[in-house]
Amino acid sequence: MRVVIAEDLFLLRDGLVRMLEAFDFEIAAAVDNGPELSRALAQLEPDVAVVDVRLPPSFTDEGLQCALEARRKRPGLPVLVLSQHVEQLYARELLADGNGGVGYLLKDRVFDADQFVDAVRRVSAGGTAMDPQVIQQLLTRRSQDAPMGNLTAREKEVMELMAQGRSNAAIAAQLVVTERAVAKHTSNIFGKLGLPPSDDDNRRVLAVLAYLDRG
Repeated sequence: MRVVIAEDLFLLRDGLVRMLEAFDFEIAAAVDNGPELSRALAQLEPDVAVVDVRLPPSFTDEGLQCALEARRKRPGLPVLVLSQHVEQLYARELLADGNGGVGYLLKDRVFDADQFVDAVRRVSAGGTAMDPQVIQQLLTRRSQDAPMGNLTAREKEVMELMAQGRSNAAIAAQLVVTERAVAKHTSNIFGKLGLPPSDDDNRRVLAVLAYLDRG
């Protein structure tokens, strides 16, 4: 699996390269600024891009915008965005096209190799990997709004794991319940939130996140 990495801090960039290579990823390019990222994504056509939101020369959201432009030119290009802080606007922009193959993680997650590599693989396979802290902020922001208040504590737990990109089987293992119980909870969640039911893990993640982030 070929990866393009964009990170301006040398030590973190080098660490990402070494970590992914240790898990048998091929590093197609490791760059430290927006223009080089754009060129790498256009010319190398990687299987997945791991991109810092803030890159030179602007140090605003250069990395994110380069990745979004690449996705417009190559729909479905898997992109895992890294950020120092939770920025709900970045998550919203990343999810705006309604397709999968996207992830938003805080840089702290990089230090858990298994968790980070799992996110890269999930995104590269067309799935969604959202940082729990991002989801928690969205949940908190809407926790006083109907119909969020109608969800039970267990349904909120299931929704949080679902929004991270977890399958029913993974949610069942995490909560130590049966898959049948998880399926019932997800059905209740969709009903209470007024969302169309779906058996596709990625579409249901995007549906929940779109609901949480609207307004």
